Amino acid sequence: MDRADELRFEAFVHASAPLLLRTAFLLTGDRGHAEDLLQQALERTARKWNRLDGAPEAYARVVIVNLARDRWRRRKARVSESPVAEVSDAADAHDHADHVATRDALITALRLLPRRQRAVVVLRYFDQLTEAETAQALSITVGTVKSTSSRALSRLRELLPDLASDDDAPLVTSCVEDRS
Repeated sequence: MDRADELRFEAFVHASAPLLLRTAFLLTGDRGHAEDLLQQALERTARKWNRLDGAPEAYARVVIVNLARDRWRRRKARVSESPVAEVSDAADAHDHADHVATRDALITALRLLPRRQRAVVVLRYFDQLTEAETAQALSITVGTVKSTSSRALSRLRELLPDLASDDDAPLVTSCVEDRS
């Protein structure tokens, strides 16, 4: 990589790292693992920098999703997760503690979704990708994105009834502003 490419890569990292870290965090539910995924994704992106044709963020996002899938496969053999008995009450928008509780409840609910549903929800609603972009990132069809999204939102409505409404925006965006 020549000096000009290094500067472009550094600019890309500074501009994209926060969003990519959030994506990794929402997929893994753990800040440390998310940082590891981001680091690995950035390393792989740097190695392929000259061949990315102006779409390094999309490439890095696919790498993060694939690394998260690998992590899920490894964890599946070791750990079984159990559902939360009760989800906290709806948050008051003016109370930071309630916002944190809502965010934690949403992250817990995301962890209870099957891997593909979680990935679709994160990419579609948190990263705000189109159905076609989500399908491309996950190597699935647009129809699969639609059906998986529908099932995931239905499950989130069950898990988080106080956040659910006719419009799913509050359900899936209640913690988007918090870039953890």
